[in-house]
Amino acid sequence: MSPFSDLSRVIDQVGKDRGIDKAILIDALENAILTAARKKFGPRLSIEVLFNDEEGEIEVFQFKEVVESVRNPEVDISLEEARATLDPEAEIGDSLGIKMDLNELGRIAAQVAKQVIIQRVKDAERENIYGEYKDRKGELVHGIVHRFEGGNVIVNLGRAEAVLPPHEQVPREAYRQGDRIRAYILDVRRNPREAQIILSRTHPNLVVKLFEVEVPEVYEGIVKVVSAAREPGLRSKIAVASTDSDVDPVGACVGMKGSRVQSVVQELRGERIDIIPYTQDPARFVCNALAPAEVNQVFVDEDNLSMEVIVPDDHLSLAIGKKGQNVRLAAKLTGWKIDVRSEEKLQQIMQKTLCSMCDLQGVGEATANLLYNHGYQSIESLAEAEMEELTQISGIGEKKAVVIIRSAREALSGAAPQHAKPEDALTEDSVTEQEVSETADSLVMPPTDKGETAKGEQVPGEEETDDEVSSREYHSLDQVETIPRELVLALKNAGYQTVGSLLDATRKALKAVPGMENESTLDRVIQMVYEHITAAESSNQD
Repeated sequence: MSPFSDLSRVIDQVGKDRGIDKAILIDALENAILTAARKKFGPRLSIEVLFNDEEGEIEVFQFKEVVESVRNPEVDISLEEARATLDPEAEIGDSLGIKMDLNELGRIAAQVAKQVIIQRVKDAERENIYGEYKDRKGELVHGIVHRFEGGNVIVNLGRAEAVLPPHEQVPREAYRQGDRIRAYILDVRRNPREAQIILSRTHPNLVVKLFEVEVPEVYEGIVKVVSAAREPGLRSKIAVASTDSDVDPVGACVGMKGSRVQSVVQELRGERIDIIPYTQDPARFVCNALAPAEVNQVFVDEDNLSMEVIVPDDHLSLAIGKKGQNVRLAAKLTGWKIDVRSEEKLQQIMQKTLCSMCDLQGVGEATANLLYNHGYQSIESLAEAEMEELTQISGIGEKKAVVIIRSAREALSGAAPQHAKPEDALTEDSVTEQEVSETADSLVMPPTDKGETAKGEQVPGEEETDDEVSSREYHSLDQVETIPRELVLALKNAGYQTVGSLLDATRKALKAVPGMENESTLDRVIQMVYEHITAAESSNQD
C-alpha cells in the first residue's frame, strides 16, 4: 500500500481541524512530494507534481524530451518509443510526461514529505493567528495556563498560544498548570518561528478592561475611565467621569456594597483600588487623586506642569503614602509633578523667603508679608515683576516699587545691593526721578507723570501727615469693624492693640493666637486690615 494513499483524504480533515484553506494544504502537499521525489531520484530529473481533485490523488510526472538519438535515458526518449508508448503524434523536441509510481518514492521520501507538510501547516497556522489577533491589541482575553518555558508562562487561548513574559507578571502572583487566567493583549508580533501574542498582567489598562466587564455603565460609555495608574500587585488609581449628570461615576464603579470593585480586586489578587472623580480643574483633580489625605493649599506652576500641595502636618505621611506610593500614583494619574509639603515645612520656607526679602532695600517685615500674600514668594519673582504690577498693591507706590525691583535684580546678579534702609525711612534722596524713569524704561513701561500714584498709595519720601501715621501705625484694632469681635479680643489679649503692631508681626506669631490657627482665617484678617487702611487713607484724602 502506498504511503501516500490516504493523503488526499487527510486534506479535508486537516483543513477543518486547523482552519486552513484547502488550496494552501494542496500546495503544501505538492511541494512536499516534489521535494521527496527529487531527494529519491536526484535533482537532474524534470519532475512535476499535481493534485488530481477529481480522483483525489497526487500524480507525479517525469518529463522527457523526444530526440532522434538517446544520449541520456533519464531525460531523453526516442521518437519511436514516444509514439509507441506515450503519444502517437509526438514530434522531435516535444516534452512528454511519464506518470511515476508513488510506491517508488519509499518511506524515507514519504517522511520527508510529511515534515514539509507539517512545516507548511505551521506556517499557515502562524499567519492565520497573526491575522486574527493583530487587530486585537488592547483587548482582555481568557486563557488556561498550559506550560512553563523558562520564566515565560504559556497560555492556551483556544486556537492559539500566548506568552506571559516575566516582566509582565505580577511578582506576588503564582501560576499553576491548568489555572484559568485573564490578561491584557499587549502586543502581537510576527515571529519567524511563531506568531507571538504577548500578554500582560501588569498594564494599567488591565484594570480599565476589568471595570468594563464588571460595570455596565463603563461598557456602555456612560461612565468613562479617563486615566489609570498602577503599581501591580499593590495599588491602583483610576479617574472616572460620567457623561450623564444623573449617574455618579464613583458609585457606579463601586457597586452595591462594593460588589463591582470587589470583583476587580479579587481578579487582581487583592490589589487595592482607589476610584477618583475626574474634574477638568487640575488643582482639584490633584487634590482628589491624593485622597484620602486632606489638602489645605495648592500652588500651581502651569509652565512646568507642577504643583506644590500643602497638607496638614498629621496628613503628610498619608498624602505621601508608603514609600511614596500615594503621591507617585497621583502624579501618574494626573500627569502633573506633585510636591507635597506639610504646613510646618511651608512656614519654614515662608519665613526663610520673608527673611531674604527683608534684606532688600525698601522691604520691611510688613511689606515682605504683603508681597508674599500677593504671590511674590521669591527674589526671582520680584526681579521679574513689572512696576505696574507692584503699584497695584495697596501701600506700594511707584518709587517704592522701583527700589524693590532694582534691589531684587542686584541681589540675583550678585552685585552688592545698597545698604537696606528701613522702608519707612526712605527719602527722596534714596530714589531719584532719573532712576525711576530709567527703571520704568527697563521694565518696558510708559513713563508716568512726576508724583503720580494710584489712589491710596503712599509715595516713599513724602512726609506723612499725623492723620496718616495714626491710620497706618496706631489705629486701634477695635476700629476695624470687619474683624469678628472674638478675634479682636483674642488679638488684643495677645498684645496686638493696633493695626501697626499686627502688620509688623510674623505669620507664625499670629497663628499662635487662639482662633487664628487656620491659614485662610489669617489671610482674611490681614486682608481686612489692609482694606481698612486703604479706606482710612482714602477718607483722609477726601
